[in-house]
Amino acid sequence: MEAAAADPVAPPPPPAGWEEARSRAYAVGRAAALPVVSRPLVDLDGHTLAEPLATRTPLPAFRTTSVDGWAVRGAGPWRIVGRVLAGGVPAPLTEDGTTVEIATGAMVPDGAAAVLRVEESSRTPDGLVAGTPRPSPEWRLPGEEAAAGEELCPAGTPVDPAVIGLAASCGHDTLRVRRQPRAALLVFGDELLTAGPPGAGRVRDALGPAVPAWLRRYGSAVRPTDVVGPVADTLSAHVAALRDALSHADVVCTTGGTMHGPVDHLHPALEALGAEYVVNTVAVRPGFPMLLARVVGTDGRVRFVAGLPGNPQSAILALASLVAPLLAGLAGRPMPELPQAVLAEPIPGRGAFTHLALVRLDRVTGTAHPLRHVGSAMLRGLAGADGFAVIHPGTSGEPGDRVSVVPLPLLPGERGS
Repeated sequence: MEAAAADPVAPPPPPAGWEEARSRAYAVGRAAALPVVSRPLVDLDGHTLAEPLATRTPLPAFRTTSVDGWAVRGAGPWRIVGRVLAGGVPAPLTEDGTTVEIATGAMVPDGAAAVLRVEESSRTPDGLVAGTPRPSPEWRLPGEEAAAGEELCPAGTPVDPAVIGLAASCGHDTLRVRRQPRAALLVFGDELLTAGPPGAGRVRDALGPAVPAWLRRYGSAVRPTDVVGPVADTLSAHVAALRDALSHADVVCTTGGTMHGPVDHLHPALEALGAEYVVNTVAVRPGFPMLLARVVGTDGRVRFVAGLPGNPQSAILALASLVAPLLAGLAGRPMPELPQAVLAEPIPGRGAFTHLALVRLDRVTGTAHPLRHVGSAMLRGLAGADGFAVIHPGTSGEPGDRVSVVPLPLLPGERGS
């Protein structure tokens, strides 16, 4: 008796186009945007405004002098009738020919017609102040910087030290922001060493130390205890590690195991957790086997698993392609826009795949220069890069072409020239 024919295995879905994958990651993040909380200014760096930042008073709130000198009324020379320092409220000048000494930033008294700079003043033998005030006022007018209630930054603005200082100058003590996404990292691979040089068939884990730093620069919070691994190469260990990380993190990144090899347990683990794929492989080189999955917890809250390839450069490319827009959506920020640059040298295409090529930017000339040492397993090129030039499917990059660049989240002043 013949054995029944086995059911045919369904072919895997085609990889998503790179731009489509990026858009999907942002959309699911935005749909699951994190709750709005109030935070004191000292705790705001790295958060995102959930409401527009507006002034509580005009800026400045009152007429303030911009120089040290003398606030004068009428024609000189002037008789000194007092002094006003920053933080005080002066009495008005009511008589012509009078003046008060005034410090930079102090409130200009009512009745003052001008401020005479101290370095341009002199004293008469009988103690009067003499000099000629400049024709333009030496003070800042109320509302010169902003009117009361004026919107200075829209919702979705990343909060940095400049925004914090602006909020303080407006009189705010707290702001309404999106809770910062919390991320975790699971490192897969029994072959990885966590200390010392590679050897005897084992390689050093480069992603465990690096990925948390990239995640922080993309706007998420990662604690040392949120980094786990190497996780044992068994399905049960993968499921347990994912379940534990998902209990406290909004986004769990994993490294390695995104293919279907003999010890690649990520896909079965996601199936065991009831995950739904947002993206399952992307038509991009390097980094093709990246993925993003959505998991709904027992509390009804949505979490995400981002599967990063095990090759280090491919993993960082996956962070820039999928995790960066996901985190932007979760934080309520706009979709990250890609700057453009002009290619200084040719970059080959990758056929039907998008090619993301490591480049260094010359910010003076606005040109992008491709780098060497850019294999998927290499990090030397990445260490000198500013981002990835986008070479679209079916094309190649020629000198003079204007291309989009996926920037790496470098600190100001780093890299480039």
